[in-house]
Amino acid sequence: MGKFGKRVEVVIDPLAYNIGLIGESGIGKSTVMKEVCEKLAGRDGYMALDIGKECGHDAIHGMFSEAVQDWNKFEEVVDDIVENKFSDYPDLRVVIIDTLDQLFEITEPKVIRMHNLANPEKKVDSIKAAFGGFGSGEDKAIDLVLTKIWELRNVGVSVIVIGHTKKRNIEDIFSGNTYSTLTTNMSQRYFNAIKTKLHVLGVAYVDRKIVQEKTGKKNIVTKQEEIKGRIVSESRQIAFRDDSFSIDSKSRFADIVESIPLNADAFIQALRDAIAAEHSKSGKSIEESAKEQQAQAEAKAEKIKAEIEEKKNLKAIAERNKELIAGIQLTFSKADAVTKKAVKEKMAEYGFSSFRDEDIPTKALEEIANLLKAA
Repeated sequence: MGKFGKRVEVVIDPLAYNIGLIGESGIGKSTVMKEVCEKLAGRDGYMALDIGKECGHDAIHGMFSEAVQDWNKFEEVVDDIVENKFSDYPDLRVVIIDTLDQLFEITEPKVIRMHNLANPEKKVDSIKAAFGGFGSGEDKAIDLVLTKIWELRNVGVSVIVIGHTKKRNIEDIFSGNTYSTLTTNMSQRYFNAIKTKLHVLGVAYVDRKIVQEKTGKKNIVTKQEEIKGRIVSESRQIAFRDDSFSIDSKSRFADIVESIPLNADAFIQALRDAIAAEHSKSGKSIEESAKEQQAQAEAKAEKIKAEIEEKKNLKAIAERNKELIAGIQLTFSKADAVTKKAVKEKMAEYGFSSFRDEDIPTKALEEIANLLKAA
């Protein structure tokens, strides 16, 4: 057996997977995902981002929410979580992106600004024209979004995405036939880029039962009695599978239930049952794997924590660096030989030879400033 490759073991924790839920506005997606997260991770275990022009969280009492009006705020929130996961966000396990369509809407202006900064003589005002067009602008937006999502995952924070739906006519590439499907209301290019990264995508919809009834009236043209449909019942559902392709759902779990009622308990149970069915192929008990995976998760968290601290130590904060270097230059020439030697050793430790070097770790400059101050 070579040194690369390993046997994959299904993770028991439902929040370890990338989850999506799309549906029409007001059907209850955000409320259900809030309840799912609170049941699986606790009240402090999630953060819901109310993105762009959504403002949907205002009507959900108790939602732990952060308004994200533009890309800069989204980047600021993600960066803060990534940098301070184990100090300021120790219990955070999942971030809800609400909604995905709004996230791409606030990403596009960022891409246009990036293009115009790189090409001041060929400025554009459209994502379609950015970076040479032909979809390159959209690809850049996708890359920005996926990078941020994976930065969260790399520090142990999963992502749940929420989006809106509408009916679309889709042409089958093999038969040429057209069929109607309930899918995203956003750019299919954006949606497919995220959908491919999801383990489970549920589609929320209203299931109505309609009966045809005679009205007792005759059509004045056909002279036939008119028939009218009457709704006799309706329920809110989530579909995870649809063999007729009329609903754009998805699951990487082979044995997930086809559909469930739109509520948190049913959603959690569907995930747990699907995971258990796949896990049953391992020959281990759920309890045994859960215990092993918890120990592995704790060890991984310690490793991530150490990596974050190392990155902090190597981080260069421009304004703070300028202030520290000014103070060091004033005091270094007055320092004794022993102190100067200690400063040189500290510079070598952090890998720079001149205070004119770019990206000097701020921590290194603070330690040098303290050496000179103590001398």
